[in-house]
Amino acid sequence: MYKIIQKERLHQIIYSMWIEAPQVAQSVQPGQFIILMIQEKGERIPLTVADFDRERGLIRIVFQVVGKTTDELSTLEEGDKLFSFIGPLGKKTEIEDYGTVVTVGGGTGIACIHPITRALKEAGNKVISIIGARSKDLIIMEEELKKASSRLIVTTDDGSYGRKGFVTQVLKELLDQDKSIKKVWTIGPAIMMKVTCETTRPYPVETIVSLNSIMVDGTGMCGSCRVTIGKESKFVCTDGPEFDGQLVDWEEFMNRLTRYKLQEKRSWEIYQEHTHLCTCGRRTN
Repeated sequence: MYKIIQKERLHQIIYSMWIEAPQVAQSVQPGQFIILMIQEKGERIPLTVADFDRERGLIRIVFQVVGKTTDELSTLEEGDKLFSFIGPLGKKTEIEDYGTVVTVGGGTGIACIHPITRALKEAGNKVISIIGARSKDLIIMEEELKKASSRLIVTTDDGSYGRKGFVTQVLKELLDQDKSIKKVWTIGPAIMMKVTCETTRPYPVETIVSLNSIMVDGTGMCGSCRVTIGKESKFVCTDGPEFDGQLVDWEEFMNRLTRYKLQEKRSWEIYQEHTHLCTCGRRTN
């Protein structure tokens, strides 16, 4: 069992948790993910590691309530325990001293880009980070990214904080101004990563994306996370989660993300029908 050591509500529907998982914390690397189960008969959900503390044996996860399992996870409190917390899974980010690089995070992808940004800076890179969300209240982990970066640029779609506009607009400006940029990492909603790749395509920079496909076992056995990369079938869980974004079949990937949409919606509705919110904010049967 894996204890929740610290819980923080970053936004109305976005939560941060530090989980006690010493074995995972000892070996995890930037870019890798875990798969957790709240209870023995629950759903397995993959989450990219947002931070880790090897000394204390802790892993940080950041998630948004988007369905039944994340809704249920959000009701757990400090001291509660998870049934399963498996990892680290996937390949680690290739960290080298490339020179000048850019990391781009959108939504909860801001949390996922954090350990990569930090490792790149520690390796000697000049790291320019761009983070964005629809509005100010959805910007998360700003201070952590500011510390991990050489320079941080914040954008909001509505202009309520930082620069008004999309992360891709700022990225294009940087690529036009700074010819020394060697690589770009981007993590966020699929459409954001796709547009980021379209933005970088005319420039001589490699663009790395972290794919958040539907996943079951996380070891390549089920094939659920299959994606097409450069006309070859790959598994996100074992071949990724990072890939060259210019080679991703984005139309196929985005279609596969929605293939259980109706079932997911119905599962959440049934969960909500059979539970209610107590005054403490926790759901009970």
